[in-house]
Amino acid sequence: MLLSTRRADIDHAIWPATAHDLDGDDISVGGIPLARLADRYGTPLHVVDETDVRQRCRAFKAAFAGGEVVYAGKAFLCRAMARWIAEEGLSLDVCSAGELAVARAAGFPAKRIVMHGNAKTPEDLRAAMDYGVGRIVVDSTAEISRLAALGRRAAPQRLLIRVIPGVDGGSHPAMTTGTEDQKFGFSIASGAAAEAVRRVIGQRGFEPVGLHCHIGSQITSIELFERAAVRVVDLMATIRDEHGVTLPQLDLGGGFAVPYLSGDAEISPAAVGERLMAAVRSACASYRLPVPQVTVEPGRAISARAGVTVYRVLGVKRGLSGRVFVTVDGGMSDNPRPSLYGANYTVRLVGRRATAAERATTVVGRHCEAGDVIARDALLPADVRPGDLLAVPCTGAYHHSMSSNYNLVRRPPVVGVAGGNGRLLIRRETESDLLRRDVG
Repeated sequence: MLLSTRRADIDHAIWPATAHDLDGDDISVGGIPLARLADRYGTPLHVVDETDVRQRCRAFKAAFAGGEVVYAGKAFLCRAMARWIAEEGLSLDVCSAGELAVARAAGFPAKRIVMHGNAKTPEDLRAAMDYGVGRIVVDSTAEISRLAALGRRAAPQRLLIRVIPGVDGGSHPAMTTGTEDQKFGFSIASGAAAEAVRRVIGQRGFEPVGLHCHIGSQITSIELFERAAVRVVDLMATIRDEHGVTLPQLDLGGGFAVPYLSGDAEISPAAVGERLMAAVRSACASYRLPVPQVTVEPGRAISARAGVTVYRVLGVKRGLSGRVFVTVDGGMSDNPRPSLYGANYTVRLVGRRATAAERATTVVGRHCEAGDVIARDALLPADVRPGDLLAVPCTGAYHHSMSSNYNLVRRPPVVGVAGGNGRLLIRRETESDLLRRDVG
């Protein structure tokens, strides 16, 4: 059994910017102890640090000065988040009529919205066009036809064409989107991208404004982004030569790696901004092509580290091999990433001072799945017991947005914190919420 008496310091690579260790008794975020938030709002509880979100928005804005930063709303979106993003001058990427409805409710400027998705329904497209979103990313020939069938508007609909650059992001297969033979985009290698461009250029009511690519998520190598950028610029030059059309925008997507454990690799906004912009300028110079406006779409890189989830311990048991399991009152319904991608997390005891030595512990959820594991080999005090509070950092992206009602467990609330104040952003679901949809 691995035992340790050392309590790790706060690592702001994985904890929010305002996280502070309260002398080993608790951790505060946004100036509020997590135990106090748990007492007020219950557990499980998602906490979002507004200051952290705003700081990361500003870092990306500075890194891509002269370009455009689009927050990928699929990572985490609510009306408050949309307002923060708008106030920081970012644009917003939505993937459905539902996400667009949240943006509209927050008054997000339509011209700064990009409608994404590999299979947008007529409802999605109609909502986007009715609101007047700035750009729609087309992902299939059927989508081009579907847009044409919705009828012409007073002004042509501005379109980005998503292409496959043939670059492997090198992350989990479920998060790789830049390679051939998968569901996103038009292949450059097969000629499908060139044909899609021809169709869009030849269709009245459309204004092709640029190309889009995305090579995946949790990418740690800037070189892969550079390689994708060069391949897409090559296609832009071909479009100019064949059609006499110089596209003014180049959207290179997101996927910048975020650490979940201390020591994990990450990509800083400043580093990726400097190298990506240089790669685009160099490629354009070689083709004597005007440098387009470069757009990036960070989602996880803005929201992940702003989030902390707080759980309450329900039970502790020891297996035959000696492995210790600590069960909490949440799990895969509020954090599906371990079961989907094998993700692992840091866990800290909060709300009381630890006196026992730490040992390797498996933190598991309450759901009826053997794969409902939150963290493996997490160092927790040997005397952890039912009623204790555990905090899991870096849970601001793809947690609440991917949450479910598995086992008809109610989804947790989201509380925003800043400057010593906390406010409810999304309330906890009730049993009435669950039953309201069950009309049978």
